[in-house]
Amino acid sequence: MPEQTPVTQPPVLELRRVHAAYGQIEVLHGVDLAVENGGVLALLGPNGAGKSTALKVASGQMAPTSGCFHILGRHVNGMKAEDLARAGLCTLPDGRGIFPNLTVSENLRLMTFCGLSKSVVQERAFTRFPRLSERRSQIAGTLSGGEQQMLAMARTLSVEPALLLLDEISMGLAPMIVAELYDLVAQIAAEGVAVILAEQFAATALGVATHVAVMVQGKIVAAGTPDQLPPDLADAYLGGVAA
Repeated sequence: MPEQTPVTQPPVLELRRVHAAYGQIEVLHGVDLAVENGGVLALLGPNGAGKSTALKVASGQMAPTSGCFHILGRHVNGMKAEDLARAGLCTLPDGRGIFPNLTVSENLRLMTFCGLSKSVVQERAFTRFPRLSERRSQIAGTLSGGEQQMLAMARTLSVEPALLLLDEISMGLAPMIVAELYDLVAQIAAEGVAVILAEQFAATALGVATHVAVMVQGKIVAAGTPDQLPPDLADAYLGGVAA
């Protein structure tokens, strides 16, 4: 019998030659990105490189001016952000994304509007983040920065996304908390969730990434596996990647 060619699955998310602009100012200049099931794509680069804009396009919050946006091989240009979210694409923006005047439990209860029961939401959140269980009655705005980020991630993960977009989750946090959050990112990917994370600080992100793309001034200037990242590029744009 002739040998059968294995069927390859399309990327969970793919941007092809994407351009995007704010008004007349173009900020993405032909960006190509792709992430597979269980893959972690680290989108690295200096502040203002276009990383957050790329995530806005990938989440449907911003329409590209040209280029293609695909989910599992399906062309989805123009699909609304809420429809992409219902399809399993979830975003954790910079700035945490919690309701600071509500308690931890009340923040989690809001996720029941996605059709989940309160018990399921809390079980998923408190299993991943036992610290939140201890603070369930505490006002979210009084939590530490790391605990607020945990709450934001717990809210996002309660819907068991197929693709998770993370924007600068390490911002303003102590190194120990950052390491804890990135251990969770690795665990999530091991469960089959595709992850794209935008980071200005490369060292921790590269520790969990399966692939990396470096952005500078709205363009991808290097892409590949972490061990393929040119040292001179890391030194020039990422402050080096040594731990």
